[in-house]
Amino acid sequence: MSATRGHTAYQRGLSDYAKRLAARGWVANHDGNISLRAPDGQRFYATPTATAKAEVGPADTVIVDLEGKKLSGTKRLFSEWHLHAACYRARPDVQVVMHAHPPCATAFGLAGRSLGVPALPEMVVSLGANVPLIPYAMPKSASQDNDIAKALTEGDADAMLIAHNGVLIVGQDLEQAYLRLELVEHYAQILTAAAGLGPLRALPGDDVKKLLAARTKAGLGAAARRG
Repeated sequence: MSATRGHTAYQRGLSDYAKRLAARGWVANHDGNISLRAPDGQRFYATPTATAKAEVGPADTVIVDLEGKKLSGTKRLFSEWHLHAACYRARPDVQVVMHAHPPCATAFGLAGRSLGVPALPEMVVSLGANVPLIPYAMPKSASQDNDIAKALTEGDADAMLIAHNGVLIVGQDLEQAYLRLELVEHYAQILTAAAGLGPLRALPGDDVKKLLAARTKAGLGAAARRG
């Protein structure tokens, strides 16, 4: 793919998935943001601030460096770039970061709860044994960035809840990140429905280990990244 064609594809991809987040009701007003790492590893394409995701067009894309310095684009970068930068710094395999406020998963974060019950096999294979909760912090907090980095590395997370600030997802491409976000919200809805029926029951520990092995075999998770 030529540089020009790649540039256009990245712009269109961000626009398309921004509209998808809006269509699913996972963002409102100017909420949420998406970024992707360019092949050179030095530039990042990002959705702009102060623009509803349903209205983001390809030409609205902002190109920045890892520090958030704008390299190209007519609009401004969103203020939560530090969340994305923490992900890119922590994991070289991360190519896309999505941040959104899907209602049910976000509600778990408001209540100070993680999605820490490994009760669905599909959830374990796709996202690991836990979707952790990152503690609340004021914007641009170094402690929160460190917590995110630890969750992505030591905690083997590909998705996390941020207390009072929605869901943060990483992926190898836009589609994978979007599907992970979809799964997190779906699982949060299932846990909410199950809570009224009695105590939640986790999968047996030995089965979780087998599912995590299947996760590694599928090329997902920390063990697969280590080779």
